[in-house]
Amino acid sequence: MTEPWLIVGLGNPGPRYESTRHNVGQMVLDELARRRGERFTSRKAHAGVAESWLRPGGPKLVLAKPHSFMNVSGGPVANLAKYYGIGADHIVVVHDELDIPFDTLKLKSGGGAGGHNGVRDVAKALGTPDFARVRVGIGRPPGRQDPADWVLEPFGAGERATLPNLIVDAADAVELVVDEGLLAAQQRFHAPR
Repeated sequence: MTEPWLIVGLGNPGPRYESTRHNVGQMVLDELARRRGERFTSRKAHAGVAESWLRPGGPKLVLAKPHSFMNVSGGPVANLAKYYGIGADHIVVVHDELDIPFDTLKLKSGGGAGGHNGVRDVAKALGTPDFARVRVGIGRPPGRQDPADWVLEPFGAGERATLPNLIVDAADAVELVVDEGLLAAQQRFHAPR
């Protein structure tokens, strides 16, 4: 039997944050659960969890949305990894990325956190940065707006028109990482469209 995969969508808890740019990772997890007819009903390690399969006979997926705030996401992720016996090489973290233009995806494994405190905390709690990341571009704020304020705002009207497609693409990218590996997913989603 193959090792299960832990798929984590970073964000902040509660209705005040659910439609903000910082919560796009959790929006992607909602799409992955919707595709499988699952809901985040189980509560383990301070996270909402839905267990499913990539496809019948395929790898098990543990979909998780931490109930902690973004900057302290590491504890729930590390606890879930321990509970399910999942190594960092079978973890995919989906998160927002300021330094990537809106409506763009970038995938990587390892390396620095790029200033993303949620990713930094996950790496610290796992004891390694060597996990896959699906980075969902939200772009930089206009003018002199503080990035900390920008990420906590809802997507703008123009962005909301494109957002569903971006979420579907990010969910597709997660599934491709699990099914065919990071390189195959990078080749598909990093190519110019």
